[in-house]
Parts: sequence; structure tokens; C-alpha cells
Amino acid sequence: MATRHRTPRSAPREAALDLALQGGGSHGAFTWGVLDRLLQDETLPLAGVSGTSAGALNAGVLASGYAQGGRAGARQALRAFWLDVGRGGSCFGGTPRLPFDPFNPFGTVAGYNLDDNPFYAWFNQFLKGSSPYQFNPYDINLLRNIAARHIDVEAMRTGPLTLFVTATAVRSGQQRVFSGSELSIDALLASACLPQLFKSVVIDGEPYWDGGYSGNPALWPLIYETPALDVMLVKINPLVRPDLPDTAAEIADRVNEITFNAGLVSEMRAIAFVQKLLREERVDPGRYKSLRLHMVADEEGLAPLHASSKLNTAPQFLEALHALGHAAADRWLAAHRADIGRKSTLDIDQTFLARRAVHG
Repeated sequence: MATRHRTPRSAPREAALDLALQGGGSHGAFTWGVLDRLLQDETLPLAGVSGTSAGALNAGVLASGYAQGGRAGARQALRAFWLDVGRGGSCFGGTPRLPFDPFNPFGTVAGYNLDDNPFYAWFNQFLKGSSPYQFNPYDINLLRNIAARHIDVEAMRTGPLTLFVTATAVRSGQQRVFSGSELSIDALLASACLPQLFKSVVIDGEPYWDGGYSGNPALWPLIYETPALDVMLVKINPLVRPDLPDTAAEIADRVNEITFNAGLVSEMRAIAFVQKLLREERVDPGRYKSLRLHMVADEEGLAPLHASSKLNTAPQFLEALHALGHAAADRWLAAHRADIGRKSTLDIDQTFLARRAVHG
């Protein structure tokens, strides 16, 4: 039976929402599910979108579809993009995929981890002694062709949604946020460029790597460059892992997770500090936004997934992630839709800054 989606009568119609979309390879299909559900709410205006890596790709597709066909067009564009990713093989830089997965015959979520896949084990060993400048000298990038088929650059630059895409400058390590006329397919690929898998993307003579190293995603452009006061983070990277990593692969994966969360945690700390000063009337409210922060996530649903699954683009996996994201957004809207325009539903201190006892 189809699920009916209802928006509370008391929900304010005028408050626009900014979106902050994390990166995480194929886990970006979770964000696809979240966006799909948000777009079903006809009363929810969207303003700015900041994205990194897969979040940047979602943002580009969202903006393209939205400019061409409104909310329905955006939903169609996102589905077409992720179905193409599912057909496109290892476009996030992974291992060869078989038509039938003998390592996950029953299609369980945890079964989409690639840790026990011998192709993945071989690929990891191969990467330890080779770089993309050696094994991919012609810089073949399957993601480029997929992105070009589904993203309208002019719509990203001038469409009704204001986009911000984060990449990391290789030489300086600094964050660069592309917006307006700077947006391009190259900017999106730079934001999604993992250096172990792809050559750096050169823009205006500067090489760039994945934006997750410096901001996953960057929040400050939404604060300074859009009028919206409500910002929703779509979080797909875990802040906490209860199990102690004790193999080389697990340690490397956890280091990457911590690194990719560091920029976001720092920004959240700064936002929390400014919000405290505003509450205490110690700064000019005319110069600083009193933000209302929100977050859609599913720590429990994504917990069984290891970092290796971010390279898995099996169509069934992408659909499963979409379903998780759609359900997470549906739960959030049922509980908090009326809070947009009124109050924050994300406790920064408790979620990002509190010391928590974690037991394995």
C-alpha cells in the first residue's frame, strides 16, 4: 500500500531551507533518498545547497532537474543519475562488478561491504604500490561521462537554487568553494577526487582533491551567501564507531572517517559559539545569523556498512540506500516539519561536541 505523506497544517510556508550534503561515495544514494522525500513536500521552499564529493554531485543534479522541471524534474533527474551510476560500473573507483554478486546472494545491507571480496582485497594491495598517475595515465574517469549526461552547467550557475561545491587545493591544503560562474563539471569532479583513485583535477592551473579533506560539507557559504536561516545537514558519515579498529584496513578507514568529519565538527563548534554569544546578547544580532539547524541521518541503518561499501555501485545497493534515506527524511518531517522557521532541531553540543562513552 502506498504511503501517504502529510505536512502538518501548522508548518510555516514562508521559511526557506538550505541543504548541506555530505560526501561518501555510493552512500550518496542515501542523500538521494532524503532529497527525494523533501522534494515531495510542496510547501518546503529550498534556497541554497552546499555539497562535497557525492554531495556535490547530488547538488548539481538537483539544481539541474529543479531548473528544468521544478520539484518533479529534480526527483526525476536524481533517479536517472543514480540509476546511471548503477549501470556505470565502478565509477567511484572500485573493483570490477559481476552481474550476480556471489558474495552477497541475499542482498543484505551488510553484505554490500566489499571487505571479503577478493577483487577488493587485490585492488587495495595494488593501490599500496601504485598511484593513478601510473595505473591510469590517460585519466579515464567514468564519473565524468555520467555527470555530463545529467548535469546542466548553466542551471547550476544561474538556476533557482544557489550552489556551493567544496574541493581541497592540493598544494596549500586550503578549501575552495566553487559557486556561480565558477561551477563546472570539473568543479564537481574535483570535489569527488579521491587521490588514491583519481588524478587531481586541475582548474585554473591549481590541482584539487576531494573536498571532504577540508569541508564535508562547507557550511559557511550558506551562512554568508543565502538569506535562509534554516540549514539542514544530511549526514552519511558516522561520527562514532563503537568497535576498536585493529587491522590495517580498519585503521585506515577510521582515520579517513575522522579526517572527513573534522572540518564539519570545527564549523559546528564555531556556529555553537556564535549562537551562544547571540543568546547572551554579546554580539550584534544584525551582523550574525541566529541559525536554526536541523539534521537528517540514520546512524543505525548505516552502521553495518564499512568504508569499502562506498565503492560499491550495485543497483540493488543504491536502491537500498535510497530507501533508508527516504525513510529517514520521512521520519524527520513527521517529527519536525513544523519546526522549520521556528526553532533548531539539532543540538550541536550533544551531537558534535559532547564527550560520549562508547562501548563496543
